[in-house]
This record gives sequence, C-alpha cells and structure tokens, in this order.
Amino acid sequence: MSELSRRIEVIEAGYEYLLAYAAQGRQDDAGTPVRETLSGMRDALTGLGELVRAAVAESSPDAATAAAKFIDAVDRDAAVAAAAIALVLDRAAISSLLIDNLNASIHLRALLTDLFLVDQALKAPSSSRGGPSPADRAP
Repeated sequence: MSELSRRIEVIEAGYEYLLAYAAQGRQDDAGTPVRETLSGMRDALTGLGELVRAAVAESSPDAATAAAKFIDAVDRDAAVAAAAIALVLDRAAISSLLIDNLNASIHLRALLTDLFLVDQALKAPSSSRGGPSPADRAP
C-alpha cells in the first residue's frame, strides 16, 4: 500500500468513525478514541497535496500538468480540514454535537470528495493525451 493510499484510508476510516461518534449524543470524549482518531486524520493531512501531486505525476506527467489547479485545491482543502480538526482537538471536551458540526463542514466534505476522485483516477488507466482513450469512446 502506498503512503497516499494509507493516508486516504486513515482519513476515510476516521470520517466513518466520526459519523458514528456524532450519533452517540455524547457530552464529552471521556473513554473514547475520538482524539486519537482526529489526531491521526490531522497527521494524514499534513503534506497530502504533495503526495497527490507526486502520485499523479508518476501515473502520467501530462495529467499532473493538466490537473495542477485541482491538486492545488486538494492541498488547500487538506490544510483547511486540518485546521478545523485542530480547532476541535483544542477543546477540553469533544461532544457529539461538535463532531456533527465538523462532519458537516464543507471543507471536510470537499476534501473527502477530492480524495474519492483522486483515488479512483489513480486506479483508472491513463491516456497519453489526457482525454478518453479510443477504447473508452462510444462507437
């Protein structure tokens, strides 16, 4: 498993855990792994844009150039999501409502969508022209 794949897994699994945590109606985080989950997610976000840039460039130098602005957005989304997570981690108690609001944050949701797209794009074969290959076109 690549470092990028590992980090995407940490972020996705963390988000799934946070969805379940939000549904618990907790007033605080005593006795839960929520802080460790959030810390792992924050750590996985550090330098994520550069890992995406390197993975895309490795898969196709043309794609790296074509997708540069999108990869810049992934980097920004990761930085904002990490800052939101840091804000939550700074609280003395982490309630389900606080996590529910973090889960609803457009920044975290945008990041997850970015990562779903990157993950799938890297799994798909690339074309040398940056568009669909002749085999992908309808007859």
